[in-house]
Parts: sequence; C-alpha cells; structure tokens
Amino acid sequence: MTQRSLTEQTSAVESADTNELIRKLWLNADCVCFDVDSTVCTDEAIDELAKFQQVGSLVEAITRNAMGGNMSFRTALQARLNLIKPTLQSLQQFLIHHPSELTDGISKLISVLHERQIPVYLITGGFHSIVDPVAEQLNIPVANVFANRLLFNPDGSYAGFDENEMTSDSGGKGLVVEYLKKKYNYKRLIMIGDGATDMEANADGFIGFGGNITREKVRDSAPWFVNSFYELIDEFRHDSIDSLTQTNVHHQHIPTKRFSTEIKAN
Repeated sequence: MTQRSLTEQTSAVESADTNELIRKLWLNADCVCFDVDSTVCTDEAIDELAKFQQVGSLVEAITRNAMGGNMSFRTALQARLNLIKPTLQSLQQFLIHHPSELTDGISKLISVLHERQIPVYLITGGFHSIVDPVAEQLNIPVANVFANRLLFNPDGSYAGFDENEMTSDSGGKGLVVEYLKKKYNYKRLIMIGDGATDMEANADGFIGFGGNITREKVRDSAPWFVNSFYELIDEFRHDSIDSLTQTNVHHQHIPTKRFSTEIKAN
C-alpha cells in the first residue's frame, strides 16, 4: 500500500468516526440552533428585500465582495442597507407581498424537537422584522431569535441598525452560541446551517444543510451534511425503533421483570 493510499484510508476512517459522533450528539442534543436564510427559509431575505427596492444587482455585488473576505460583515451590512434604504412602510409592504417561504420539512423537524423538549433557537444575520414572524409560525419563542434590528426615524425613514446586536458583525453567531452555553449550561448544542459562518460558530456539533443551496466548503468540511430535514427526523425515528427493539429483546430474556418503553426527552 502506498503512502497516499494509507493517508486516504486513514482520512476516510477519521471522517466516518466524526460522522458517527455527530449523529450520536444529534440524538442527545440539549439545544438546537438554526440559521435562517437558505436554511429555515428557502431564500436570502436581504437579497429579496433589495430586489423589492429595485437595487438587487447592486446589493448582490456587495454580498459577493463580502463573501470574498474583502470587508467585515458589519461593513457589508451597512453598505447594503444604505443602498436598500428600507422605510417602515416599504418593509411592511415587503412582508405582505413577499412572506418568507419555509423550507420543506422544517416545521415537522421543529415539532419533533419540541416534542423531545429540546430548546430551539434561530441565529441569523437577518432582521427581527422578517425573522420574528417565521419564529411565530414555527412556535419558537421570539425571545429565542437572535437577529439584527432595523432602526427608523419618527417619520418611518431608515435610520440604521442596532450595532449592539451580537449578530451585527463578523463572528456574531459564535458570540450567540457562547452566550447560550454560558447562560443555560448547554453541553450538546447543535448548529444547523448552509454557510461557513454557521460551521465556524463553535457549537458542540455542526450539521451542514444543502436543501436550498449547496456551498462546497460546507459540504466538504461538515462532519454531517444533509440535503433534507427529513434525514434528521429519520435519525430520531431509527433511534426510537432501535431502542424499542432492544427493550423487546430484553423482555424476552427476563420476562418476569417490567421495563418502561417510555422515551424520555433529553
């Protein structure tokens, strides 16, 4: 066996081990955090808002520049919003005519997590005014939404955004994860998202999502990458079936002793 073959084989084994670990962590998660744009929802809200304000191509150019690492997230956000200039009235019209579209399977997945009494959070570089209605639709407390907040003047004109929000600058998602872990003592916090910022948020476990858009860096680096939320739902179902099967086998060996088959939430 050549050195290259040995290295590739070792890498494959390590990858399989990492995948197994993240799957076990998923089954025992005590907190799950989701990105919103292109993950919980099918599109990128700021791009859609820019199109609504007739500055779509200009804003997309800034987004590409920011993704290339040429400017901080806050600088890019400020530049894009200065172009969009959303007024309170135009934002309300946007929400009426362009409500956020949920990704297939997300409602069911979050219902399953709630049934298991696992806290769910939304962490995004988007805006409360757009994301909060999504949270309400998914029965996620608005207090569990970490997003940016648009500011308006008394006449409804655009005044900026709240720079005190953790998500308003580079590394913001990592700050939120750190805050949640310290405040609630979460030990098995999972982050799910489509982007590199989600993967770099320092969660205990990361699951890459490619159901709306596949980003190669995330697909190639994530310990577990899924294209559908039903894959995550099925993981819970298979675990429940395995647990029930093991319990039934146990009954056959020791028929005089009763065992509870209740599946307790972690």
